[in-house]
Amino acid sequence: MTFRRVPKNWLVSVSRVYIVENVQTGLAFEDYPGSVVFMGLGYGVGTLGRLPWVMRARCTYWGDLDTHGLAILSRARAQLPHLESVLMDEDTLLRYRELWVSENPQYGATELPLLTPEEQAVYRGLKEQRWGVNIRLEQERIDLSYAWNVLVR
Repeated sequence: MTFRRVPKNWLVSVSRVYIVENVQTGLAFEDYPGSVVFMGLGYGVGTLGRLPWVMRARCTYWGDLDTHGLAILSRARAQLPHLESVLMDEDTLLRYRELWVSENPQYGATELPLLTPEEQAVYRGLKEQRWGVNIRLEQERIDLSYAWNVLVR
């Protein structure tokens, strides 16, 4: 494998960073000027905070709507405090009810301190089995045309 040095000005024009949990989702992204997509980082997502150009960009996270996806979001916010989430809310969860699968095991923490109040409510609802037993909505199951309209806002 050969590595090339990236010119210093290569990423200057990046104004939008998308972080998605699954590789399939990232590969399905359309071209969007000034943006870059990171995919499949899992709990290593916080490493993006070491990149100055990522810290300057508008960062959006879209993960699986389950306890682990919300835990990854919380962990990422430790390094990227300005990180926004999309499609990780109760409305999205209920809209795609017919696509739910089972999450086993759930993430262990009872609360995740870096979630917004709305995200924390979804996390708590999942942990308390409010909508069903160990439910999860994998991001790649969501209609991409619907998701794309939310992502580019």
